[in-house]
Amino acid sequence: MKIQLSMQNGITAHALARMCRGVLQNEENSKFNIYSICTDSREVDENTAFFALVGERVNGHNYIPAAIAAGCRCIVSQEPIAPDLYGKDVAVILVKDSEMALSYMASAQLEGRTFPRVAVTGSVGKTTTKDMIAAVMREGKKTYVSSGNHNSVIGMPLSVMEIPEDCECAVLEMGMSNFGEIERMSLVAEPDIAVITNIGSSHMETLGDRGGIFRAKLEILCGLKKGGYLILNGDQPILSCVGGRSYHTLYVSLKRPNADFFAQNIQVELAGTRFDVVYKGTTYPDFYIPVSGRHNVFAALYAFAVATLQGLTPEQIKNGLQNFKPAGMRQEILNVKGKTVIADCYNAAPESMRAAIDVLCECAPKEGRRVAILGDMLELGKHSITMHRGIGGYLQDRGIDLLFAVGKGGIEIAQGAVEVGMDPAKIMLFIDYNNVDAIVRALVSHTHAGDTLLFKASRGVQLERVVNVLKEQ
Repeated sequence: MKIQLSMQNGITAHALARMCRGVLQNEENSKFNIYSICTDSREVDENTAFFALVGERVNGHNYIPAAIAAGCRCIVSQEPIAPDLYGKDVAVILVKDSEMALSYMASAQLEGRTFPRVAVTGSVGKTTTKDMIAAVMREGKKTYVSSGNHNSVIGMPLSVMEIPEDCECAVLEMGMSNFGEIERMSLVAEPDIAVITNIGSSHMETLGDRGGIFRAKLEILCGLKKGGYLILNGDQPILSCVGGRSYHTLYVSLKRPNADFFAQNIQVELAGTRFDVVYKGTTYPDFYIPVSGRHNVFAALYAFAVATLQGLTPEQIKNGLQNFKPAGMRQEILNVKGKTVIADCYNAAPESMRAAIDVLCECAPKEGRRVAILGDMLELGKHSITMHRGIGGYLQDRGIDLLFAVGKGGIEIAQGAVEVGMDPAKIMLFIDYNNVDAIVRALVSHTHAGDTLLFKASRGVQLERVVNVLKEQ
């Protein structure tokens, strides 16, 4: 991972050491400027500082010699480095913890900067919500949005470091896999507005249950500025009683007309979704987002709420939502030889899986069949079997015509479907999700023009490989 620092003139090794709370080992070689930061030794050059991080599988300190050999002139390390390795040509900054040094540097980068910051977390829908907020905010302010899924304790601080000097609003995503991670990111960002999209089932493997996920997501409050706003999903009972004296709580809803921001008259189409927004007793009609599904209306409501708090007009918000473009591998709509393909292969959890099935059912033409190609939902821990089988039951309840179940989780999805009455003849099982050719052959043989196909699984399954081969053929 590599980013360009926002400062046009870069920073000195002295300044970098101060920001990282580290010690510069060889001050005689610190007169050059640093313009970028990276955590991958393959991306270094003479203008880049290499942060050697200790990961679960790889220790970046083992790649310091390679980074120096590639021309890197500045190393940030939590392990002592023998002087004969770097000599007089390389500045070495010794820190207590290289990963924490990134957070310290990001915090220092934000000192004295007053632009509003929006932090987004939640079990599902984080990236869509973040990008939709940014699309709307760009209608009124110069807005920075963290790229891709730079939402970890490494990626988010790196994103902060590239926020331009003329930024008027920043939208940052915060993901996590364990307790304490969102707290650290929130303390770095110090958001004015925090959004929790929902409390779902992702990361139950490490957090135990939904109560653990709830506590971990609420860590976003740790850095929320006094007098700031926390915006929550008003349709989730687990979030209905969150509040504090130092911040304001607002709710968005698709079910509760008395919520602060309420969506009604929702019309789901394959190309997008239309709805009205009710805010402070006034109805604002004819909003449109170019993505399908009721679940995406939540993201639009969060964007409406944030933009309203920042002084944008309903017309600006409407324009921003219309211009929204979903990130890669999220609900891409394709036509493949007369078949409609909904490729939603970026990730999957029980909540997003059900939402995708709803889109399939609401948008498929009546004359065609509804075909679900579903794979493993990862990181569910001891709840995995139950939740996969629940998806199978939901498929049968929604009247899905064909199921292509992929991976070990697919076995449980298929089992759950059969248990509630789905005809086994409507199910095809592929335990090895790497056998792409077999899956493609079955799809070609058993689907035809007029059918609508949904592809959905966790990122590790890489189900988009099947979509890509289908497109090529």
